[in-house]
Order: sequence, then C-alpha cells, then structure tokens
Amino acid sequence: MNMHAGLTPELILPQDSETATLVGRVWSKAADGPCPVLYRNGRLLDLSSLAATLSALLEIDGLVERLTAATDWTDLGSLNDFLDGTAGTLLAPVDLQAIKAAGVTFADSMLERVIEEQAKGDPLRAQEIRGRLAPVLGDSLKGLVAGSEKAASVKALLQDMGLWSQYLEVGIGPDAEIFTKAQPMSAVGCGSLVGIHPKSDWNNPEPEVVLAVTSTGAIVGATLGNDVNLRDFEGRSALLLSKAKDNNASCSLGPFIRLFDGEFSLEDVKKSEISLVVEGPEGFEMTGVSPMQAISRTPEDLVSQLLNRNHQYPDGAVLFLGTMFAPVKDRRGKGLGFTHEIGDRVEISSPRLGRLVNWVENSEACPPWDFGLTALMKNLAKRKLL
Repeated sequence: MNMHAGLTPELILPQDSETATLVGRVWSKAADGPCPVLYRNGRLLDLSSLAATLSALLEIDGLVERLTAATDWTDLGSLNDFLDGTAGTLLAPVDLQAIKAAGVTFADSMLERVIEEQAKGDPLRAQEIRGRLAPVLGDSLKGLVAGSEKAASVKALLQDMGLWSQYLEVGIGPDAEIFTKAQPMSAVGCGSLVGIHPKSDWNNPEPEVVLAVTSTGAIVGATLGNDVNLRDFEGRSALLLSKAKDNNASCSLGPFIRLFDGEFSLEDVKKSEISLVVEGPEGFEMTGVSPMQAISRTPEDLVSQLLNRNHQYPDGAVLFLGTMFAPVKDRRGKGLGFTHEIGDRVEISSPRLGRLVNWVENSEACPPWDFGLTALMKNLAKRKLL
C-alpha cells in the first residue's frame, strides 16, 4: 500500500528545487522496474543508461557536471505522475548502499537515552527520572565537543557522581556509535507506510539528515531520513538495539538526494534546521525543530569513523547523522510521554532538502519487503542493463 494521496511536488520538493541537483529512485511502470532518476523542471528523467543503480551513479566522477550537460535522458513522466501512481511509485533514493546510522550525537537525545536506560524501557518511570537527571546532566552536556579534553573532564565528574552511562560514552567519548539501521534495498520512500513493531508501547520518529557517501568516503549529497525507534525495546537492553531499529518498513528516506554543487554544499547541511510534525488521527499534534549546529560531532568526523582502512563499503553508504529529537509530550495520559498511534502522519522537512512524509502502521501490516538484491539483479538483467 502506498499513501501518496495528498502529496504534491510543491509539498515535498526543496524551496529552491529549480536550481537544485536532485537524484532519486522510482519504480517505473513503463520500464517495469526501478530506475535512478534526475528531477528537472517537474519531470523525472531516467538515468539507467548512465548507471543502472543509484549506488553506481553516485560513484561517477564529475557527476553533477555530466547531469547538467546532458539533455537526452528518457522522460519517465512528471513527478506528480509518480505521486498519484499514474507512472509508478517514488522509492527511497538508495539501492545497493549500506544503510548506517550514528547514534547519540545531540545533547538532548543523549539525556533521553540515559533516561531510557535507567527506566528499563518503562515510560511510566521516565518522567520521574527525567526530573531528577535533567538539571544535572542537561547543563553538563550542552555545547560539549565529543572526544575533547572538556568532555573527558565531564566524564570524570559524572563518574564520580555515579551518573556515567554507556550512552554518554558514545555521546561524548572519542568513539562514535555507528550501527546498521537497515539492510540495502529495505528502506521505504516518501509517501509510504513506516512500521512500528506491534509489541512496542513506547516509540518515536527520529528525523535526521542523511549523508550520501561513496565507496571512497566522499560525501556527495544529503537527504532526509526517519530512523524509526522503539524506546521500550532499547531501554530494556542495549543488546536489543537491532530489534528496536531494524523492522519491516522502519527506515524511511527521501524524497531525493540533493547533490553537492555550486548552489549547495556540506556547509549548508551543517547550518540547516530539521523540522518535525506529527499529526495523529485523534487530533494530536506535535512539532519541533532540530538545528544541525547543535550536533556534538562534525559530519566529516562521523563519516571518517564509518568508512576507513578498518571498514569499507564498496557500494557506498548512506549515514543518518543522529537527532536531537526525543519527544516527551504526553499523549496517552499525564506523565506517559509520547508514543506513536496507528495512522500518525509524520512529516520531516528542511527548506533545502524538501519534505519526507510517511504514515505509521504496525510493521506486520506494512507491505513486506520482497524486492531484494536477487530480484534487482534479475530485473536489471531482463531489461539488459547489466
């Protein structure tokens, strides 16, 4: 099931889309398969003749210049044709890349991770623990540069106070938390359902900037992502991280990757703000804004810890940079904090990256992931693209 109804190009595109270099991925009815595409003047142009996969496309040297100069790409239809299903479906703008994430990179979310840990995944205990820890930890963590001498001093102080945590270790220590968010090909795109495990009663969206990284470690663009998270699972045990993070339809990316060019760079990403809006079927609404300038590690540092001589990704990777959102607005009752309800509309946006929109459902009720690497290779071979 795809819920593109109500989505328009004007809603999901960056404010300056006409000067942006936007690449993505669609399922094209005409091509009978997935295609890497370029957005240009309201149309989606098929780049399959240049590269059969988005992973291979991003590896091309001088890609922006080649995309700018060429005019003979096959027109698959308008973006609106893919939003209303006429021409196909908008997919997540990744395929063969590893889908990785950095955790605990903002002070506010660091505090909430410690609260989850001490509450053992019980949202009923979280408010009391938050009230006790926030005055102490909150001021200590703000403005800290991870791995710095000041961070080491704060660590020693918190250890003396008995407040040190594994989450603070990866939050302000020298080594970042880098984990696998989802398997290649499993992410869903803008307009799709996102999945919450049916056994979870305490969960939340995590709106993040996501970097596109080549096999050599070059950062070539950025998109938006929702690192759907089960707070009760991870709070019970950090060893349940994979179950808290990687479920059917629990990773959303899109709408497009914006490539770095003369109009947009990594410096613009560092200055960006990420907005979140959650609208519930019962009339509940929650909003927030996350400034990237509040991050405790630079994007370059996180990418260097992702990909180096000790760990390679020959098909490239996308890297979630973390979030400062850890929503606490009460929903099911006083002191219970936030959790998703089925039917929530989740909107993650940034003016120069566009808007990622999804609807929440139980993971078991979302369309099963059934188009993996084998299916992709068979499809590309059938279309004579290998």
